[in-house]
Amino acid sequence: MTKSDTPRVLVPGALWTVAGVGWLVGEAVSASAFPGYSYATNYVSDLGVPDVGTFQGRSIDSPLHVLMNTTFIGQGVLFGIAAVLAAVVFRAASRRARVATAVLAVVHLVGMVLVGSFHGSQTSTDGGTIVFHVLGAAAAITTGNLVAITAGIGSGALRAPAVYRIASVVLGIVGLVSLVMLVVDSSSTVIEVLPDGVWERASVYTIVAWELLTGIALLVAGSRRLRTARASAVGA
Repeated sequence: MTKSDTPRVLVPGALWTVAGVGWLVGEAVSASAFPGYSYATNYVSDLGVPDVGTFQGRSIDSPLHVLMNTTFIGQGVLFGIAAVLAAVVFRAASRRARVATAVLAVVHLVGMVLVGSFHGSQTSTDGGTIVFHVLGAAAAITTGNLVAITAGIGSGALRAPAVYRIASVVLGIVGLVSLVMLVVDSSSTVIEVLPDGVWERASVYTIVAWELLTGIALLVAGSRRLRTARASAVGA
């Protein structure tokens, strides 16, 4: 990253930060309007279902489903754009790492758009469109966590702090393990370590935590470099 790239670092930083905050706010507001909603037993995608009824034993009634679906799609778009911009700016990182990050992020974007467009509901099941929801969720969660791992490994070439690199890799691994446990727990009548909602949120919140960590780190680093550059210009 050169001095001329410094302002451009602020853009992906801002996008990731807005995406993370937007997710938490959008989910909390949507959940507050959902009667009896449980963060432990309900899925996040239950908040985006426009129908009122029961699905897989869970009561569904989300008056603010439009808000949650907008949050899903917004997360994907902001995350994808931020990652592609970061891949362009951070040229010191290996080409393989930058391409991998960009491709994974675009798949995450597509997955989140599918999640926000096709719902996990009885209506979708009857109509056969739930497959798009399931595939979208699986792709979005998997690639989002893989981006965190890739960034943690690839940022070594950028001399990123060790704590950031380690945190990124750990978050990604925890997210992927949680996704596997969600599949195992939800498909077994014998194994039930934690409620499905806990496993799902563990696999999703690692992505949100990483984008907030990365977004804020980029904003802080970019702002510092900008102030230093301006001070040097004034001194000259």
